[in-house]
Amino acid sequence: MQIYHTKGIVLRAIKYGETSIVAKVYTELFGVQTYMVKGVRKFSKTTAFNANYFQSAAILDMQVYHQPLKSMQFIKSFHWSYLYTNTFSDVVRNAVAMYIIELIQHSLKQPEVNAPLFYLIENTLLQLDVGNNSLVSNLPLFFTLHFASEMGFKIQGNYSTQTPILDLKEGLFVQDTPTHLFYTNNAAAKTISQLNNITNFNELENIQLNRDIRRQLLQFLQQYFSLHIQDFGVIKSLNVMQEVLG
Repeated sequence: MQIYHTKGIVLRAIKYGETSIVAKVYTELFGVQTYMVKGVRKFSKTTAFNANYFQSAAILDMQVYHQPLKSMQFIKSFHWSYLYTNTFSDVVRNAVAMYIIELIQHSLKQPEVNAPLFYLIENTLLQLDVGNNSLVSNLPLFFTLHFASEMGFKIQGNYSTQTPILDLKEGLFVQDTPTHLFYTNNAAAKTISQLNNITNFNELENIQLNRDIRRQLLQFLQQYFSLHIQDFGVIKSLNVMQEVLG
């Protein structure tokens, strides 16, 4: 059986038996995969903290066995690709990380490989760990918009006096009010257009939004995802994140 080296972002892990776990991981090489990790919960001097590697949002370097037709794969070895300084211990950053992870889980229905999407997620989590407060607060909006782009339903066009309305159903800035109810305009549409065009994380530091505006924009974007992903569901971590964000 061939062994591959790949990075992986842990989405979730559940206990299996007395000493093992089953982890769902978004990998650089294979997309979403499910791994059996044997003995990781066994307590000894060398394995006492191994289960910590499989916290949601952990970024790992892994050696894995991979058989394309198998629903369950196995990990040969693992170590940190990046060890967070703040994300696991800071309430706000952890809430944002959990929102990002849950959004991924609700959106990725199949294990398709998408390296640019993997790098977007990885870079977002790295910036979350080290960015200033403004960047962290704006990051959920930035990530949600750019995640939509990588998923294939990028919002098209820009806010202007000629196209002041964002049609969420069509994913397009338009001139006339749609006949349906899934749209937004004015300041909300303008801010979404601004965030949609940002390509550098550092630009988020200069965008000043209050809690109510962020809350409103995130609700619009959840609606946008629901319109474009079948059975998208409800992001349960959204309310928690909105409560702790400034």
